[in-house]
Amino acid sequence: MLIRDCFVFLQKMTTQETKEKSSPSRHTVPKETHEICEFVDPYTCDIPSYVCEFIEKEIGDDFKSLKKVSKLISTIAEEKKHLEEQVLTVSSETPKRIQTALKNAEDSKTALGQLIEKEVTLTESIGKHLGDSAPWMEELGILITQVEEVERHLSYLKWISQVEEQSDNIQQHLMTNDVTEAASTLVSMAELAIKLQDSSCSHLLIFIRSTVQFWHKILKDKLTSDFEEVLNHLHWPFIGPHSTPAPVSCPSTSIADVYTNLETLFSQLLKLQTSDKLISKHKEMPDKYSLPASPPIILPIQIMLSPLQKRFRYHFIGNRQTNVLSKPEWYLTQVLMWIGNHTKFLNERIQPILNAAGSSVDAKLEFTRGLVMLVLEKLSVDIPCLLYDDILFCHLLDEVLLFQRELHISHGYPSGLPNCMHIISEETCFQRWLTVERKLALEKMDSMLSAEASWTSQYKDISDVDEMKVPDSAETFMTLLLVITDRYRNLPTAAKKLKFLELQKDLVDDFRIRLTQVMKEESRDPLGFRYCAILNAVNYIATVLGDWADNVFFLQLQQAALEICTDFNSSSKLQLGQMASMEISVFDDLINLLERLKNDMLSRQVEHVFKEVKEAAKLYKKERWLSLPSKSEQAIMSLSSTACPMLLALRDRLLQMEQQLCHALFKTVWQMLVEKLDLLIYQDCVLPQIILANHFNEGGAAQLQFDMSRNLFPLFSHYCKRPENYFKHVKEACIILNLNVGSALLLRDVLQSSAKSVDGTSYNENLTNATASLNELGIFKLAPQDVEILFNLRTNWPNTGK
Repeated sequence: MLIRDCFVFLQKMTTQETKEKSSPSRHTVPKETHEICEFVDPYTCDIPSYVCEFIEKEIGDDFKSLKKVSKLISTIAEEKKHLEEQVLTVSSETPKRIQTALKNAEDSKTALGQLIEKEVTLTESIGKHLGDSAPWMEELGILITQVEEVERHLSYLKWISQVEEQSDNIQQHLMTNDVTEAASTLVSMAELAIKLQDSSCSHLLIFIRSTVQFWHKILKDKLTSDFEEVLNHLHWPFIGPHSTPAPVSCPSTSIADVYTNLETLFSQLLKLQTSDKLISKHKEMPDKYSLPASPPIILPIQIMLSPLQKRFRYHFIGNRQTNVLSKPEWYLTQVLMWIGNHTKFLNERIQPILNAAGSSVDAKLEFTRGLVMLVLEKLSVDIPCLLYDDILFCHLLDEVLLFQRELHISHGYPSGLPNCMHIISEETCFQRWLTVERKLALEKMDSMLSAEASWTSQYKDISDVDEMKVPDSAETFMTLLLVITDRYRNLPTAAKKLKFLELQKDLVDDFRIRLTQVMKEESRDPLGFRYCAILNAVNYIATVLGDWADNVFFLQLQQAALEICTDFNSSSKLQLGQMASMEISVFDDLINLLERLKNDMLSRQVEHVFKEVKEAAKLYKKERWLSLPSKSEQAIMSLSSTACPMLLALRDRLLQMEQQLCHALFKTVWQMLVEKLDLLIYQDCVLPQIILANHFNEGGAAQLQFDMSRNLFPLFSHYCKRPENYFKHVKEACIILNLNVGSALLLRDVLQSSAKSVDGTSYNENLTNATASLNELGIFKLAPQDVEILFNLRTNWPNTGK
């Protein structure tokens, strides 16, 4: 009966669920019902079978579980009630919504029809109106065109009238000698011409420009004449270094009046700058020099520069004896002198006038700019005549670079303005510069390497200065690179600088190859003077390049190289990424090659010394370690006679290398040598040596420890505080061999117990105990197995009867 009731309920519930698929429930479905709804499909599932399975799962064979039935029935009944309420609500609200939607649709359709009717009516009305008004529009269009034409004519006449009015005003001001107002009116007329310069009225533009040019010439000639007269009173220009502006030409005029006239005329000429820009065509250099854009020099400074320009052209352009291709320093020095002679007057007298007029122009910079343009014109003429004469071309480059440096440092001339570097950066001249620079650098390298003093240091007698013991050839070479850097540092473009950087890198690589060739010739004697000098040179060059890599200038070049490199293969992407993150520098490839050469040379030296010491140690290996007297039997312990050749050879070679190598290299050498000696004495990589090749009684072990701790280790005490720490194998082997018998037995037992452990946990514990015991004795390098081997070399064990 219970099963039937549940089956009937589930059928109803499934029907309700099907109806409610289109309407979400507003109630929370109980968990048990969710489980049923999730797995029951009314179209495919056998519901009676599922109900039986459900009852079997909930109740099963345990009749005590029947008490759950009442709770399950009440839960399902409550859910049924909720579902029925929901169905009733939805079924009552849906028709109302549908009716409202249909009514809204009908209303919209009616409104749309009305709008369509209105649109048709309005369209017909507009078409009719346009047809009726077409004749009127034609007549009105003609009238509008006529009115617009009349307005253009009136505007045209107004412009002409305005220009004529300004022209009349200028004439009246000039008649009353009011030059200031005349100049101000001319400025207004020039601004008017600038405003109309995009107009299509070509005749109007010609009229305005002609008028501006007419009055500009009159005012400029008048003001220029008066201005030049004032400058003559001041003895302008100041040719000599000690010239002073003093009015002597007109005794009746005081110095104050002259300066007042200077200020007035300068200000008036400054007002003509607008019209001067409009009508004047300034001479420009050819495009191949890629000069940066710069405004024209202001009119009063142009007038002040005029006598100097005449002098310059008279002396340095033409057939005068002062115009000599081999003497560029004559005109370059002259220009620097002129700038220096006039600096004080420009700063004290001209700059305040510009400041009062609200101008941002720097008087000295403007004056310098005018003189520099003279130099650029001269260079553009002379350089093509010198390209294929290496001596004259190099001399010109040297003088130009010195001039540019003096101009920048002493007179503050910005590198962003046109300067000599733009002229010598012209492609033909620049390529020639690169070629000559490379040629002269290679010739210099040949001469420095072939000189007698090429491998000696010029500071060898000054210990503080000669810390790196740099040979003269290496120092001269790096100075050559530094000079090249200073020469191209102020080039205007990063691409040109990068080409010089590539030249420097090629020169470094060439010098490295030359050093390698000389090194191979000297490799028969790795401790010789020249071999050590080459090693010092390689180390010095690598160190300097490492310092340059952190220089701001080369970091900027590194960034520029990343920006310029747009086409690269996949193998260089990693390198470019490392350069971008500053992990590597522009010199890293060269530094790596130099470091490789340095390490190879150091290895040769160490191997050479090691072979000599190893040969001298053969007798020491055959010492009678089993029959030596104990320490108590000797009054004073002394060095083994067989160890003397080995220690003497080692001492002599260390002293020789210390004298010839710089401190950093020598430190590397002796540390590499100590590492090999440690293994030589303890165990060679091929055959057992000294310690592992012998057995030791108590006296032999004591003698070995004495030889090592009192004789071998102290040889290195000048180079470090605790040299025994570098002989870890030897030091710890001596500890084991000289350990007293009782301690040795206890330690041996600990080591043997750790070796015999089978269980993993106990093995680890015993191994830890063994390591701790060794550490207490100062044994950190040797493993327990090594200690066992050393114990087997001892002969002073007590007789246990085994």
